[in-house]
Parts: sequence; C-alpha cells; structure tokens
Amino acid sequence: MDARELVRSVKVLGTAQGLRSVRAAWLRQRADAAGLPRRGPERARVPGLVQGAEPQPGGGIVRFTRSSLRVRVATGGAVFCGWDGAGPEPSYALARGCPAADARAVLEPDKDGGWRVVSERVTVVVSRHGAVEIRTPGGVVLRRDLPPRWWDPVAGTEDAGTRWVQRSEVPADARFFGLGGRASGPRLRDGSYRLWNTDPGGAFGPGDDPLYITMPVRMVVADAGTHLVFHDSTWDGRVRLREGEEGAGSGHDRPGSCELQMDGGPLRSWTVVGSPARVLRGWTALTGAPALPPRWALGHHHARWGFGGSEEVRRVAAGYRERGLPLSALHLDIDHFRGHRVFTVDTEHFPDLPGLAQELRAEGVRLVSIIDPGVKAEPGYPVYDSGSASDAFVRDARGREVRGVVWPGESVFPDFTDPQVRTWWGGLYAERLAQGFSGVWHDMNEPVSFAAFGDPTLPRSSRHALEGRGGDHREAHNVYGLQMAQAGYEGLRELRPQERPFLFSRSGWAGMQRYGGTWSGDVTTGWPGLRASLALVLGLGLSGVPYSGPDVGGFTGSPSPELYLRWFQLAAWLPLFRTHSAFFAGRREPWAFGPQVLEHARVALRERERLLPYFVTLSHLAQRTGAPYVRPVWWGAPQDRGLRDCGDTFLLGDALLVAPVLERGGTRRAVRLPRGRWYDTATGEAHEGPGQVLLDAPLGRIPVLARAGSVLPVVAEDGGVELEVWAPTAGRKGGGLVISDAGDGWERARVERFTSRVADGGVVVLREDGEEPGYPVRVRGSAG
Repeated sequence: MDARELVRSVKVLGTAQGLRSVRAAWLRQRADAAGLPRRGPERARVPGLVQGAEPQPGGGIVRFTRSSLRVRVATGGAVFCGWDGAGPEPSYALARGCPAADARAVLEPDKDGGWRVVSERVTVVVSRHGAVEIRTPGGVVLRRDLPPRWWDPVAGTEDAGTRWVQRSEVPADARFFGLGGRASGPRLRDGSYRLWNTDPGGAFGPGDDPLYITMPVRMVVADAGTHLVFHDSTWDGRVRLREGEEGAGSGHDRPGSCELQMDGGPLRSWTVVGSPARVLRGWTALTGAPALPPRWALGHHHARWGFGGSEEVRRVAAGYRERGLPLSALHLDIDHFRGHRVFTVDTEHFPDLPGLAQELRAEGVRLVSIIDPGVKAEPGYPVYDSGSASDAFVRDARGREVRGVVWPGESVFPDFTDPQVRTWWGGLYAERLAQGFSGVWHDMNEPVSFAAFGDPTLPRSSRHALEGRGGDHREAHNVYGLQMAQAGYEGLRELRPQERPFLFSRSGWAGMQRYGGTWSGDVTTGWPGLRASLALVLGLGLSGVPYSGPDVGGFTGSPSPELYLRWFQLAAWLPLFRTHSAFFAGRREPWAFGPQVLEHARVALRERERLLPYFVTLSHLAQRTGAPYVRPVWWGAPQDRGLRDCGDTFLLGDALLVAPVLERGGTRRAVRLPRGRWYDTATGEAHEGPGQVLLDAPLGRIPVLARAGSVLPVVAEDGGVELEVWAPTAGRKGGGLVISDAGDGWERARVERFTSRVADGGVVVLREDGEEPGYPVRVRGSAG
C-alpha cells in the first residue's frame, strides 16, 4: 500500500473506518498467506490421443490418454461437455439438477479416429486429439473448442488446485455478448474480462471491469447461427475475446477466438443453439425461470442514501403526489438502520416506521429496504448473538470467525452456502415485514469488506460449507450474492406465502434470476455512465437476468438538467425504473431540475404508467420463456450484421424500438431499423426497414417506434385496459399478447392472443380463436 491508497481510504470511509480498512487488508493478506496452499511446481497436461468411447444415454464418454470427455445432449437440445470425469452436478446454476438425456442422441465413430454425437438439434464432433466442434444439424460449425490444457500440482507438493485453459474459435463474422454485467457492452469487443464479482470501490464507467455480476456465460451471434455457452465453474477466471476478420491476410478468414482461463474448478460446459429466443428459452430451462415481480414493482421507484428521517420521506412522497407524478415505491438505504446494523431501525429519526409504511401504502406507495450481509460483530446485538449461536458466520482455516470492515464497523459474514444458515437468515426478514416493508434490495454482497489495498472482499482462505462439500472462498466468492438472494427469497416466501417476493441484488451469478433482478450499482454521473447503464441492462438480459435498471442520474455526482432528463427518459423504458443517489450527490426528484425538466419527466412517467399492462405482459413472458423485456435490435434478425453492431437502441418486447439520447446536446438521432414498417409513436410517420433513418429527438422526448401490426395492452383513459394497434401493412398479419395479473400472488395469469390485419380498407383485430377482442381497440398509423 502507498500513501495515496491510505488517503483514499480515509477520504471515502472516514478516519476510523479508513484505518480499520488498512488493518483488515493486512489481516486478509496474513490469513491467506497462512491458510491457502502455496502454488508450487506444476505439470502441464493435454488430453492426448483418443483411446475409445463408451455410449451412454444422450451421448457417451470419449476416453483419451490423459483425460476423458463426457458428452450428453439433453431433451431440450442443450449439450453438456465435462472433462476429467466432471458431471453436471453439483451446480449452483442448475435449477432442478441435470435435465433428462435425449434418448435419440447417438454416439458413433467419426472420420480420422474421432467420435460424434448426433441429435435432432445439434451435432457434437470430437476429434482424436480432443478438439470439440458444435455443429448445426446441417453440419455448419458454430464453435470449435481446441484441446484444453491443464496445470496439475506436481505430486508431493501442496494441492493448490488444477488450473486450466480452454481456447475456442468461432466464425470470423461472430460477435460476443453477455458475461453478466459489463459496462463496456453490449457487444463485447477485443479485450480481457475478469470473472470475479467486484465492487469497483466508487463510481464506475464504461472502462471499468470487473463489476458486481460476472458470469462465464457468453452469447455468440454469427451468420452461421446463434449459440450460448456457459462454463460451470465458480472460481476466479479471465475471458480473452478477439473478434475475427474476414478476408484477413492472404484472403482467408481469421476466426474469432475466446480463451477462458480458470484458477480452478471443473472444466465443464453447457451449450444451447438456435435463434436468440430459443437459446434463452433453453438457458432458462437449465437455470430456472425468472422470478415474477409484483405489479407495483414495474412502476417508478425513488431511492436515496440519506433521506435522514420519516419527515423527509413524507416530503418526497408528497412532492410526487402534489405534482401528479406517479410513484410506486420509496427505498430506504443504510441510514435508516441504527448505526448501520442490519435488521434494526434508527427510531430517533424513524420513530414509527410501520405507521409510515401504512400511511404511504394508503397512497399507493410501497417501502423497500436495503439489506447488507455484513453483521456488526457486537455481543448483545441480537442478529450477531443468534448467528454466533447457530454457527452461521464464515470462519477461517483455524476455525475463527472471519472479520471484515463494512458500514457498521468490524463485521462478520453469514455463510450462505450452508442451507441451515440460509434458513436462519431468511427468518430474519420477519423483522423487515413487521416494519412494513414490501420488498428488499441486497447490497454489498460481492461480498465487500473495505480494504485500503488489495481485493476488497473476504480472505480467499475463508472456509465455506458449499452445501456440505466444504471448500474456501476461492470457490464460494462468486456465488455469495446468489446464495444470499436464495436465502432472502425463500425466507420471504415462507413468511408471506400469499405474495410474490420483490427482491433485487447488486451481486449474483448464473441462475440469479430465479430469485429476482439487479440494478447497475454505483454508476458514474456523466454521459459515459448513461451509456454504460444501457449496456448493463442489455448484457444482463442476454445472460438470463431480465429485470434490471440503473440509478437514474448516476450515483455519485450532480447531473445537469439535460443529463438527468435523458437518463430519466431512458429508464422509463427499462424494467426497473429507479432514481437513486448518494447523500453527497444532490437530489433526484424531477422537480429539483427546474420546471422544464419537471414537465418532460411528467410525460415520461405518464407514458410508463400508460404502458404498465405491456410491462406486466413482458414480465410474464420473461418468466415463461426467458426472453428479456429489453432486447438488442438484432433479436429477431441475428443475421443482420448492421444490427449486430448497434448498441445504442433496443427493442422493448417485440413491439417497440427505443432510441435513447446518449450524448450531450443531441436533438436528432440516427436509428437503424430492423426489417418491416415502423411508426414513430410521436408523429405517426412510417419508416421502412431495414435501413437507417434520422429522427427528431427534442428535449421533451426520445424516439420510440412501433412495429406495424403490433397489438399492445395499455391503460385507457377510464383506467381499464385497451388494445393499441399499429396498423399492419397490406397483405401481412400482426399480433400481440395480453397477459393479465390476477394480483400479486401466485394465481395463474390469463394469456390472450390477438391478430391484426388489413381488410376492406380498415384494420381488423381478433382473438386467435376468431372472436372479438373483448377490449376497446384504438388503431394508430395508416392501414395499407
């Protein structure tokens, strides 16, 4: 550590906390030096030559001189590959264990001494040296994994784990997406991306990596087809991507490449092939359906670190109400705790929190509570005492509680990889419900322990239960937030079984959508932060997490009125629509930026409220199919190379295309359109795609276009639901869905499908069974 790091810690955390963070960092290094096996001499290994194969359901095992490869095609077409005897389980990602094998998949000899597994949807070809190709049924190569390489500890030395590297090649035109939440996306360009959930230690922008959610999940889109590959190892790793080049050098294509280097864990992967929609449907079948948020969670949320007390909360709620601005929820940050202790209330500043919650609930506003995993190590504090009595906290290699530093001071951390600890922690949410909260947001769960230098998390030597298998923080770190989300979600379901839990988490891993969503974290205030906000939502959606959104205005700075408004306009079209900031970063209420911004924000809020039935429909679609609310513009046309490179516009469902303004002073926007007719929803003007158009983007709105033929459920003037239909082109049919919540419980929602077409010079809208729609219909655009 140098003097600058010490000064930074003291400035950010205060003198006492800054000095504690120095001590914590030193203790972490000391613990790892004593508790981790030293990495000594290693022996490199490759599979060697093929020796034979053994058929099994869905595929078989191919044996090599120095390893073996298990290939298994599941009933839905997903392909599992596991080296060195690795099987699909145990896995934190899989929702219901390993899916059943495809009984029709056949293992058979291939040319040149290799083997192949042939199934209806995919063919897997294994060369005699251990290269693996994923092919379409027609024989087109989507990905080629080169023979892997391992580094095993030499016999007689400390076992620090086996490192491995897997290098893959993809078509020259391929583009990479995913890897969790990446600020530089959504298209992941050439570079190195770390797989270690990390608090960046302040505001982040597009150049910062890694962030809070990293996943070894990447979607690859090429002319040959789309596929998703997931390497199921929770250890620290790094992905190096390089896009290919067509006609490189002597006129031959240079393929794109991906090199995955992991510090440990099994070398095993799942691959899903098909259209983007089919790929995410298959991914959801493996890792679980996204949690369905309650209807109110699809409205506007307002949060602040630093409300200070009940009266300020009332003042903000009244400000929205008096100005006629829709508001669904207010979020309380750590300042409402007593001395930052989780599951407590500062009764001096919040003397009657249940009464405040009831008062707001009567006005249609819910309260949402922050929850951090760090528990102040203080005898007499009930959470600490009950956790210690239950042996709930992470321990070091010598059996002592691991202590770090977070907002309450010296703290301990629950071991969420222990089922009994998850049950204990989930029961603590009863206190939050008793205080009147309707939902929770998990923060600081990478997990964070303040450190003046080095990695701001627990020592890697910290011991974890890992569902009874036992292990250390090297393996548990990336799933810590995931398992905390499981604990909270299951606790809320047990405590309030009649309601769907509302939970979103700053950190997580593959499968986190089962328990809720996420948000951007501490995105920097500035135009780069605005651009990063959209990149995160798109990338997370393609990694299987459909519900997310940014802190409107950025977390740490004071946005200009223009920047705030453009951020607000973007967020109004995202699943989680939330303003939030630190206490030192200025206010985020729309009226704090002047009358002009207030009026424009009012328009955005009312449009969000009008489209609430559409957002509800998209939330149900996400749960049923895995399709994100927010989709890249190439979603329905991945073969369109121009759309693949477009990262500044997005589709909201299938019906709407949104083009936010991401640059200062922008009043016009170039927008690339997918194939078909698109209507400007503000002017009604029709544009034909594919191609690029230049659209007006005055300060009062951003361009939003509707696909011809779309049928959208919206709120009518009388408060009911009506169908907004954008006129289809002559000779073509359109359509849409309405999925209506039966409430915020678990009742099965009703699905209604509609078609639209032009007939006799007008637009006809019918149910799929040919009956009248049963809703008022409003047609927009010109038929023909």
